[in-house]
This record gives sequence, structure tokens and C-alpha cells, in this order.
Amino acid sequence: MNQSYKGFIDRLTYHNPENGYTIARLVVEGQRERIAIVGAIASIQEGESVEVEGVWTNHPKYGKQLKVEHYKAVYPSTLEGMQKYLGSGLIKGVGPRSAKRIVDHFGAETLDIIDADPRRLAEVPKLGKKRVELIAEAWDEQRQIKDVMVFLQSHGITTGYAVKIFKTYGQEAIQKVRSDPYRLERDVDGIGFRIADRIAQRLGLSHEAPERVQAGIRYLLSEAANEGHVYLPAVEMMERAVEILDINAELLPPALEALRANDGVVTEDLHYYLPPLHRAEVGAASSLKRLLRAPVEELAVPAETEDGLELAPAQRQAVELVATSKVLVLTGGPGTGKTTVTRRLLRLLEEGGLKVALCSPTGRAAKRLSEASGREAKTIHRLLGFQPGERQFKKGYDDRLELDALIVDEASMIDVALMNALLRALPDHARVVLVGDIDQLPSVGPGNVLRDIIDSSEVPVVRLTQIFRQAQKSHIIRNAHRINSGEMPIVENDAAADFYFIQEGDPERVVELVEELCATRLPSYRGWDQRDDIQVLAPMYRGETGALNLNQRLQQRLNPHGQAHRHRGAEFRVGDKVMQVKNNYDKGVFNGDIGTIERLDAEKQVLYVRFDHTLEYDQVDLDQLTLAYTISIHRSQGSEFPVVVLPLTTQHYVMLQRNLLYTAITRAKQMIVIVGTPKALKLAIANDKVAQRYTTLKERLRGEVGAVLKAGQAAS
Repeated sequence: MNQSYKGFIDRLTYHNPENGYTIARLVVEGQRERIAIVGAIASIQEGESVEVEGVWTNHPKYGKQLKVEHYKAVYPSTLEGMQKYLGSGLIKGVGPRSAKRIVDHFGAETLDIIDADPRRLAEVPKLGKKRVELIAEAWDEQRQIKDVMVFLQSHGITTGYAVKIFKTYGQEAIQKVRSDPYRLERDVDGIGFRIADRIAQRLGLSHEAPERVQAGIRYLLSEAANEGHVYLPAVEMMERAVEILDINAELLPPALEALRANDGVVTEDLHYYLPPLHRAEVGAASSLKRLLRAPVEELAVPAETEDGLELAPAQRQAVELVATSKVLVLTGGPGTGKTTVTRRLLRLLEEGGLKVALCSPTGRAAKRLSEASGREAKTIHRLLGFQPGERQFKKGYDDRLELDALIVDEASMIDVALMNALLRALPDHARVVLVGDIDQLPSVGPGNVLRDIIDSSEVPVVRLTQIFRQAQKSHIIRNAHRINSGEMPIVENDAAADFYFIQEGDPERVVELVEELCATRLPSYRGWDQRDDIQVLAPMYRGETGALNLNQRLQQRLNPHGQAHRHRGAEFRVGDKVMQVKNNYDKGVFNGDIGTIERLDAEKQVLYVRFDHTLEYDQVDLDQLTLAYTISIHRSQGSEFPVVVLPLTTQHYVMLQRNLLYTAITRAKQMIVIVGTPKALKLAIANDKVAQRYTTLKERLRGEVGAVLKAGQAAS
């Protein structure tokens, strides 16, 4: 039998924004009782007042829970509920303390008074004029979106997404959502196909409606891009669509034809592409061919004795090739002298009278390149003059970079879209050197650009394999190469200074050991800073030894008393180590950047996070942050840390791959400590199957795919 309760969310224990699954604690109105509620609630925040309806269940571990079947957001009617509502962060400028003062002053009529005239807040003691104006403005905005919220709540979406939808569409929100609910996926950050689909179904759109099928196809191709693919083969795309959309395959051809007609999808050689990715791949191939076709003036290679450093044969080959080539790929693992060669190439180019620029895909990598070369190195975005407002680069096909040569470090991290942007901005006469470790993980974004360029055999490639004497002293470097060759690392805990393996099979004990290493053992061993010097890397997010659990455990161990702010079930504390997980061009901070929470303004509901400079994060921005005491190995690409701690257990079975392990080990500059089992280590080393990515850059460079567009078309 269904029962209904009205109250406010006192604690949000867990919330998955993708499917809405929520675990929360509800303070029942008029009672002191707190009840556990679980179920699909599209968007919810602590302090929000709701009315829920559901059935009671008994969880074997967590006890009595109300399984929510229906819910809606409501205004609270109790003083406690009003205070919690006002101080929850929904109204910018009102924090817990000012919320208490407001409710103490106006009592039960608080919300009615603010609704009628928010500027009466000036009557409340200790609320300054500026604060009153800020709150009044925020309340007016909340009132404007009330109709939008009511409409969306009736279709399964509540406050958090309603705010984003209103900010995107304004007063036209209801009209736009009614006319095409699937546009939410394209227009509103954080709303994916599944949420848009749920709204569409509640609006009465047919399961087999052409709009739904077309949106589903776009979603599939976007998901494929998230997996690293540039396209999907026709058969696989059809199979995925039928399964995920639960439709008859006969509905797909007309939907695909409609998408093709509206530039929603590109079809080529039975491959289906999102148009931006097709343009990027065609454009990257076209730009490389343009550079390779242009004449090159040979440079004089100086005698090696000029700087007293004798190069190995492969290193010497790289120098000679740069002197005669327009494009060169230089690849190799740690300790093989990539940095030495890069410095020599830079000197050769500069002494040849060429204007040279250096760049890397990330800020950390650019900083390392600058330190190694003694020259300024920029991020690719900065080099190309990214313009946040227009979401495009200033430099491109119509406004080329003014340089004669470009050295690009960490090139394995560059996805196809960024490589296209970079290459099309190079003038015809420019030389380009792509430097990277091809055995690391491929780019997070779609494509496998560096490998495709190498495999095409259209560009000169130098692979450095010799480990130099000084590097041979490092167990990290020696073992990285052993692992890359399919051999077990040499573990000499007593003799080694930088490579340690702590054997432990029990996942809970692994977590405890990771905590001890970060909190006490490593800092006391060499004085390493708990937050700035030690980085835990995890093969996956979930599980006892995954990044999510380790972050919570390490936060509690390393920063137990920091002033806290809760957001969608997560807790951020002043002093926490955090990571930006999405490019934010307006703030100038990018996916993978690590910072520290400096302070919290509880009244304004704003966090201040220090990266290279301090940035302000309000409630809407917080979805872009995550704790970074532990990060995934994928997100560590392009970074180096003094000390890496790596939990490695068979819980990570599905992610245990050789290139993943190799990438993790090569992130450590001074020490790595692996905590886990020999079995997990063996599984990772044995699994040398690199996940296939659907790309055709290699074939395009060879002229084996479709018609390559002209450079001007590719740049458009």
C-alpha cells in the first residue's frame, strides 16, 4: 500500500544524475522522524522540500526504506523546513546563518513575504544592502522559473536541471521543451539522452517517433565518441540502436536519411560519423598532406662535438630527419632521451634561422616542456588563441600561426578534433615535430591520432628504444620497459629506492594500506607533502579499491576537519584536493587540472578553488569538480607526480591492461608503490590487447578512404 510523506531533504547520501537513482533522508513535516527514501528522483538537493509517495521495503543491510514511486517539489510550511530551504543554496546569497535570521524575523509568513516583496529582507538584522539586493535578484529568478519548474517536475525533472534549462532558454523554456524535448541533450549541460527521453515519453511522444529515433542515433554516436571512436560501422550502429532504443530495425533507415539531409550524421564507406568528427578527421589528413607536399629547405646539421654531447644512432637520425623533413614523429618510453633530442632539435631549428614554437595539450605538460627546453611552451588552446565566447580558435585556416616550426609534446594525448585545429593553423612552409610515447593510453577524446600517423607510413618516424645509463639506475624506468615488453617487473623492496610492491589481497586492507602510505609512511619517509606530492591512481572508479571509495576514505583521513559543503550527495571541504572534470573555457580551466579548495563562502554558497589562479564555483559549477586524492589512470595522462600509489587488485579485472599499467608507472618521477596482488599484476601485463578504436585517419593519409576534402573545405 502506497504511503505519502511531506518534508525536506536533510541529507542526500547518493544521487546518480544519469538515471536519477537517489538515496536520501527525509525529515517528515510536523515530526522529528527522519526516514530513508530511495528511488529514481531526477534532480534533488539537500534542503529541498518534497512530497513523496511510495511503498515501504526492508533492505537486508540498511533496514527500513521508502521506495519512492512518485514525488514533487513543494514549498515547505514548517519553520525548520523554511530555514533549511532558504539555506540550501537554491537562493544565492542566503546561507544557513542568514536563513535562520530571516525565518526568526518573519516566522511562518517568511516565504509569503519574500514572494510578495523580497526587498523587505532589509528589515532583517545584519543583512546588508548589497546582500538584500543579491537575494532579491536570486528570488526573482527563482520566481520566474517557478512555472518552468512546475512543468518539468510534472515530467520527472526538478530544481537542479530546471535552473539550467531556464538559463538556456529563458521564458521560452516550456515552449521549446514541448516542441522538441530531445534538444535538451544538445543544448543543456548535464542532460543526456536518457533524461530527455524520459521527458519526451511523459509528454506523450511515441516510442517509435522519428524524433526519438534520430535523437537516439545521435546519442549512440556521441557515446561512441566518449569511448574514443570517430565513427561506428553500419552493422554495429544498427545493433546498438535496436538494443538501446528497443525499436524495430526498419525505423532506422528513414531516421538516418533525415539526419543526413539535415547534417546530423555523415555516411561514408558504411561508416556513420557525427559531422564535427568527420570534418576533423578529413581536415587533419588534409592538413598533414598539405604540409608534406610543400617544399622544404634543408638545414645544416652541426657537428655533435659542439655541445659535447654524443647522440645515440636513433637520436642522431631524428636530428638528420628534422633537417630534411616537414613532419616528424619522435616516440619512445621513459629514459630513452626524448627530452635530450627535443632540445637538440630546437637548437638545430633556431640556428637555422627558423621561428619555433613549443606546445602541449595540457597546462602541466606545457610547464614541463618549458622547464626541459628553456623556452616558453604554451597549451595548444593558448597557442591557437581559444575564444571562450565563440567556442572557437582565433588561429586557423584563414589566420595562420606566424611560425616556421612547431614542436608538440605529449602528442599521444591529442584527439582528432584538437589535432585538426592545430594542423590547419600551420602555414604551408612550417615543419612540425610530434613527440610522444605511443605505448601510453590513447587520448581521452575520440581518435588514435599519433598511432594512426605512425601506422600510415606516410610520415618519417623515429622510435627511441635505448635506455641510457643514468636512466638504468631507476627501477621505475627499467620496470616500465619490462612491463611494456610483457615481462614482470623486478621487485627488490630492500634494494630499490623508487619501485615498491606491497603484496595484499584483501581489498579492505589494500584501502587501509593506501591510507597509511598517504597519511604517514611516505610523508615521514622523505617529507613528501600529503596533498601536493603524493597521487593515488586507480584503474577504475567503482569497487572498494576504486577511485570513488578511495577519495572518500582519503578525504576523511587527510582532511577530516575542513569546513564542508555538500552538493548532490558529494562533500567538498576547504583544503580538499580537487580536479576539474570538464573543459570550462569561460574560467580558463580544463579537464584534468588539479587544484585546492581555498575557502568557502557559506552565505553565498560559493567555493573558491586555487589552480594557477583562484576561481569561483557556485552551485551550478560544482558538477565540474570531483575529489582528486585519487584519480583514474586515464585522467593522469600528461601529468607527472613525485610519488604515485597504485592499488592493483583483481577487483579491477575488466580494466587490467598493459598500457594502463605502463601509463600509471610512468607518471611517477621519484617513487611508485603498488599495493595489490601478483595475480593482478600478471593479468595486466598479459593483456596487451589495446581496445580497438574506429578511426580512418591512417587510411585517409594513404588515400584509401572517400574523397579527401580540400583544405579550405576542411577548415570551414
